Amino acid sequence: MKNSRKAFTTLAAACVFLGVALMPGCVSTTMQQVRDADTGIESNEAIAVLGRKFLSRDETESGFLDCVAEKSSSGANSLKVIPHEEFVDHLFPWFEPRTAPLDIVDMKNLVKNETIAQRLDDKDVRYIVWIEGTTERAEQGGTLNCAVATGGVPACFGFLSWEAESNYEAIVWDIRRSVTAGKVSSEARGMSFVPAIIIPIPFIARTQAHACTHMSKQLKQFIAGPAEVE
Repeated sequence: MKNSRKAFTTLAAACVFLGVALMPGCVSTTMQQVRDADTGIESNEAIAVLGRKFLSRDETESGFLDCVAEKSSSGANSLKVIPHEEFVDHLFPWFEPRTAPLDIVDMKNLVKNETIAQRLDDKDVRYIVWIEGTTERAEQGGTLNCAVATGGVPACFGFLSWEAESNYEAIVWDIRRSVTAGKVSSEARGMSFVPAIIIPIPFIARTQAHACTHMSKQLKQFIAGPAEVE
């Protein structure tokens, strides 16, 4: 435990010096990709970005889903993207938490329903991207105290720091071929800190934003993908 606290304090101190020049907190990102099938997409075809909802654990934040949908549909190699709410409403009630398919076999059986198949065709859906994960705040250290100084001027003194981790995984279903094409993951860890000598100056590590940016870039590359899987 002492070694863990020492490492945490050392990282926080290092981030202070970097933060003075860069302002945002320190963030490191790790990406992984597993491909199970070849992929490709036509200009008229779309992907649906969906979030899993579980009773037993935290669901993926809607803000993260919106971020991935927005970034995947813009910039280089942009995709035609159907956001979570729009897709779920269009396919109601088959993609509600209690009725949504859990795997590609369930999905294959689901599209045998002519009504569902037609609604998917109406939106030109080629891939469904299921995203799971959350952003969590971890170890925190330091104290920050504020009071009213002489003359009624508020003043704060101290130092706060905390670590946050954003961990997300996206599983890609190819609806046309009824196969799981693979998955991509994005993990971002960051240190935020607030030094205060009269005025608090926050240096926030935006781990979720970093995870979103890297996952969106991966998804575009993955879906455009190589012609074949060896």
